Amino acid sequence: MRTGRLRQSLPPRFPLLLRTSLGFAALGVGSSVCGSGVVFLLLLLQGIPHDVGEHGWTMLICAAAYILFSLLAGSLWTALLQRRTAVWFLFDREPSEDEVRRALRIPIDLALVSGTLWLAGSVVLGTLAWVLGSVWDALGVGLVILLGGLTTAGLTYLLAERLARPVMTVALKARPPDGTLSVTVLTRLVVTWALASGMPMLGVLLVVLPPNLGSRDPGPSLVLLSVLGLVLGAVTTALLARSVAAPLHQLKLALDRVARGRTDVRVPVDDSSEIGKLQASVNDMVDGLREQARLRDLFGRHVGADVARHALEYGASLSGDVREVTALFVDVVDSTAMAYQSPPVEVVRKLNRFFASVVDAVGTHGGLVNKFQGDAALCVFGAPTRLADPATAALQAARAIRDSVRDAGELDLGIGVASGRVFAGQLGSSSRFEYTVIGDAVNEAARLTDNAKKVRGRILASQTVVEAATTTERTRWRRHRRLQLRGRKQPTVTYTPTA
Repeated sequence: MRTGRLRQSLPPRFPLLLRTSLGFAALGVGSSVCGSGVVFLLLLLQGIPHDVGEHGWTMLICAAAYILFSLLAGSLWTALLQRRTAVWFLFDREPSEDEVRRALRIPIDLALVSGTLWLAGSVVLGTLAWVLGSVWDALGVGLVILLGGLTTAGLTYLLAERLARPVMTVALKARPPDGTLSVTVLTRLVVTWALASGMPMLGVLLVVLPPNLGSRDPGPSLVLLSVLGLVLGAVTTALLARSVAAPLHQLKLALDRVARGRTDVRVPVDDSSEIGKLQASVNDMVDGLREQARLRDLFGRHVGADVARHALEYGASLSGDVREVTALFVDVVDSTAMAYQSPPVEVVRKLNRFFASVVDAVGTHGGLVNKFQGDAALCVFGAPTRLADPATAALQAARAIRDSVRDAGELDLGIGVASGRVFAGQLGSSSRFEYTVIGDAVNEAARLTDNAKKVRGRILASQTVVEAATTTERTRWRRHRRLQLRGRKQPTVTYTPTA
């Protein structure tokens, strides 16, 4: 029970921080011990220092004491560096600019800690070899320890980058990579080359070239350096490949999903080099695509999907063309009385359900709901998308709207349908315009709607529309009578649906 309560009281990130801290501690101790072992073995194979004589034990004890001191000093130094990052990371606090910079410098700082302690060891033990032996002993001890230190510091940096990824990921959320806080991929390549080839080859040159440091056969030392180069080459190449290939593979998978239309993709930014900037750029690109999709959706909802697609394909300009269309106008009966008798919220709910029926029916038959006008709607068949048979589509949509509204039983309506040549395009000014249709067919449909409210079938279509429809659709309509519509000189022959 106590264990369970203790786990619940700990911050959520405590296990991750503990694993990272233990990883850093193991890295520091392990790299120092292994590096010291290789350096000691190389000095032993070369017989350096060979002039200390009876002071050999003194040299050995001092070297062991310094290794122990460096382990303690390095652990303390690393703990102090981590403490600056652990506080905000552990308690899930937003890091400051300085805290982000320090968190991203963890691998570099750990490498500097390791390199500084090895450099000090090179000076201390080299000076001791000079005192107990000769200048050549001091030179041999100092150079070998220095090479071991450089190798250990480089390996510490590459491994620390892997261990620090959880902390760096959180830090990079607060401040995306900008190239000023970290090394580059080129730096990693240089460090990898130095560890895999540069340091071992430099060691080989020190063994075989004058002044011939050491007094023994260089063969075993050359074998040791070759094996060390192979091992370090394999380890560092694997670390480099993982640090580059793994994020690139994630980016490839993310871009594949984006190519399939997904805009909910998010790539974790866990690198502060060019790779991290690429990860952040992909996320910014996806955010932009998601915003464009949202705007396109809103645009389509306001003006209709066909109008939105037409504007995106042909651009936004005050232009259009004259074409043959069928206009359908639908209006609610006694909307003024309804607004007076019912609360505004209830009126809006009824109108929304009414317009939902209009949009569904018109969309199903390939038309466009061009605009809502209070309690009325203007629908167009044949613009901007051309239809093979706009008349039949409009008549079918009219019957579907009427039947749907009647089944709901909330509102009464009138529908007028007319055909003719109209202007279809953008109207307004260069700063504010809308897609609309203007022509006699639109006016005729509106006038027919006023008369349709008094007809039992609630729909009136002009003779032109019915005659242009298919034979099957014409059988569903019967002649009503001639109507003299307001604003028109010639009477209009109208049709209404059969019973």
